[in-house]
Amino acid sequence: MTHATDREAIPEPQNPLGLDGIEFIEFATSHPQALGGVLERMGFRPVARHRSREVELYRQGTMNVVVNAQAADIPRTVHPGERPAISAFALRVRDAQAAFRRAKDLGAWEIPVRAEAMELNIPAIHGVGESLIYFVDRYDEFSIYDIDFRAIPTVDPHPPAVAGLHWFGIVQYVGADRTDDWVAFYSQIMGFRPLPHEVRFGIMPRGLLLESPCRKFFLQLIEPEETARFAPMEEHLQRVGLGAPDVPAAVAALEKRGIEFLATERVHASERGALTKPLLGSVMFELVKSDPRP
Repeated sequence: MTHATDREAIPEPQNPLGLDGIEFIEFATSHPQALGGVLERMGFRPVARHRSREVELYRQGTMNVVVNAQAADIPRTVHPGERPAISAFALRVRDAQAAFRRAKDLGAWEIPVRAEAMELNIPAIHGVGESLIYFVDRYDEFSIYDIDFRAIPTVDPHPPAVAGLHWFGIVQYVGADRTDDWVAFYSQIMGFRPLPHEVRFGIMPRGLLLESPCRKFFLQLIEPEETARFAPMEEHLQRVGLGAPDVPAAVAALEKRGIEFLATERVHASERGALTKPLLGSVMFELVKSDPRP
C-alpha cells in the first residue's frame, strides 16, 4: 500500500516549454479537395479559409487540422505533392516566443519568419525530415485563427467529435538506430519522457513511446523492421493517433461514414485500437482507447 506522503514525493515531469497539448496538425497536399473529402469522412468539417494563402482549417471537437496547398516558400520544408504528407504540428504553450527562444537555446533550428502583412508570426523550429514544429499561445477565447482565417459562413465553427475522438499522438518513422537521437531531441528540448518498452497502447506492437510533459499526448518513434534496416528511408511524420473512449463504437461510426479499417492476422480492430486503411495512398489514422485528459 502506498502512503500519501510517498505519492507526494513523486516529482512531476519537467515542462521547460510550458506545453499544453496539440493545437493543430498540418497536411501538405496539391489536391486539397481530395484530402478534404477524406477528412470529412473522418468527421472533420471545414470551418475557415486562410485570408491570403491556399490553406483551409478543418475541425471536430477539440482537434484542428490544417490543409496546406500553398507552394512552400521556405527551403527544406514539405512541398505539397500528390500524396498528402504531415508537414507540421503545432504545440500549445504558455508563451510562444519564450518557448521558441528556449528551444533555440537548447539546440533547435529556427525557421525563418514568413508572415506577410496582417498575418501572425507563429514561431517554429525544424522537426523530423522536412517537417515543422510550431509554438502557439493563442488558443483560448482568442485564437490564431481569428487573425489569419475567415470563417466559412453558415458552418458550425465547433462541430462535435465523432464518438468522442481527440488527439492521442503522432507516429514518427526514424532511421535505423536513430531512436536515441530523437529521444534526446524531444526530452532535452521539450521535456518528453520515454516510457518503458513494456508500456503499450492500441494494437501496434513496435516503437518507443514518449509522453508529453503536459501528459496530454504521446509521440511514437518507430525504426525500420530488421528486413528493411538497410533500405533507403526518409525520416518523417507518418500518421496521426486519435484517442477514443470506446474504440468499437468509434470504428462503427466511422465505417458508416465510409472509412475502412485494416483487418489482417497482425493488425485488426479491437477494444484496444484500430488502424484505417491507407487513404489517398498515404493518409492513415490510428485509433487508441483513451479518455481525453483535462
